[in-house]
Amino acid sequence: MKIIKQSINLLLGFLILSIGSLTAQVEVQEKEKDLRPVRSTFESIWLIDHQTVMVPFKGTLEMDIQHRFGDIDNGFEDLFGLYAPSKIRFGFVYVPIDKLQIGAGLTSVRLHWDFHLKYALVKQARSGGSPVSVSYLGNIAVDTRDGDNFIEFSDRLSFFNQLMIARKFSDKLSLQVAGNVSHTNFPNRIANEETGAEDLLKSTHLSFSVMGRYKITDGITFLFNYDHPITDHGIDQIEPKSNLAFGIENVTSSHAFQIFIGKHRYMIPQLNQTLNNEITGGDTFVVGFNMTRLWNF
Repeated sequence: MKIIKQSINLLLGFLILSIGSLTAQVEVQEKEKDLRPVRSTFESIWLIDHQTVMVPFKGTLEMDIQHRFGDIDNGFEDLFGLYAPSKIRFGFVYVPIDKLQIGAGLTSVRLHWDFHLKYALVKQARSGGSPVSVSYLGNIAVDTRDGDNFIEFSDRLSFFNQLMIARKFSDKLSLQVAGNVSHTNFPNRIANEETGAEDLLKSTHLSFSVMGRYKITDGITFLFNYDHPITDHGIDQIEPKSNLAFGIENVTSSHAFQIFIGKHRYMIPQLNQTLNNEITGGDTFVVGFNMTRLWNF
């Protein structure tokens, strides 16, 4: 009987020590986890022609100025497009609640008014949580030009939907991939100089994008962006071409400035994705810049 009692006491002691050890391990593991979102996957909501997964803090108001110069092909005749006719967009962004960004802008091209919302679905954790950030972006643009091209108001509308997935690999390197769906209610007609006819693009266009940044110094960051079309429109000259862009970014606590060179020349994403072709200039590069100013309320 005495042996049985001793055995029971030893067993209870072992269980108590085991439970204590397990509890301590769980506590250590919990301490090692840091589910807070990583900071500054990107320095701005913009990366050249695209938005990033970033949504500013609640109460942030941002003003955007985006500028695209002319083609660089003419060399010194127009100083590599800097003196050529330019395209400009003025926009504002506001964050009314956590994770939700809304915005609007006016572009000189086709006098487009655009409205967008972006929502941060998932945020990358510092450790032990989600390994990536995921955001959704949707926009609607209204072509406000005068003329008889449009029969119904709905003919003036175009749309863009994008699902973005990004990861901050280190303090220096962040990458983002995105799937894109562009749709135009009124099909884009492109004049074909060879046939004299007007070729029609399909109303819906699919594409994907890859972009990233690498911090060279605390104040200077290298940016790159690549876009590739998926939809085949059936006519070589109007097939959207791939886009390659790269540039430099400088950021302060309230400003961001990006200067870059790339093949996209618009600031409405559905136009960039569908009209980057041989006829409209998809083989040439343009210089552009983005400037942002932040206020927090």
